[in-house]
Amino acid sequence: MDLTVPHEMATEKRVREAGLRPTRQRVALANLLFAKGDRHLSAEELHEEALAAGVPVSLATVYNSLHQFTEAGLLRILAVEGSKTYFDTNTSDHHHFFIEGENKVFDIVSGPVEVLNLPEPPEGMEIANVDIVVRLRPKRKD
Repeated sequence: MDLTVPHEMATEKRVREAGLRPTRQRVALANLLFAKGDRHLSAEELHEEALAAGVPVSLATVYNSLHQFTEAGLLRILAVEGSKTYFDTNTSDHHHFFIEGENKVFDIVSGPVEVLNLPEPPEGMEIANVDIVVRLRPKRKD
């Protein structure tokens, strides 16, 4: 008798259709990533969520899985703060706000952002997408 919950079966199918072997750890991490809608997570945040959910996984495995999910098109990488990388479950073309000091990332949803005068890419190359990160901070008192 199969005791797998339907949500986990859907996640396993999603992982498999992305061309990845649906290992127990990959499926568990994918469940954590995609169960709550669009979100932005660092590897460390996902690792903490996994441990809290009783998923025995190392930080290295979390990093490897996130990069495999990204290469398979399930996630988008967003480099924000030097070595700080976020993984975005929304892979559509969109831009982000980043709150400095709080390390919070969220989508810009109010209308299109226009980027003008992009350079011509080198021969044989094309622009895949343009990431815009608008940095925010509390207003300074004058």
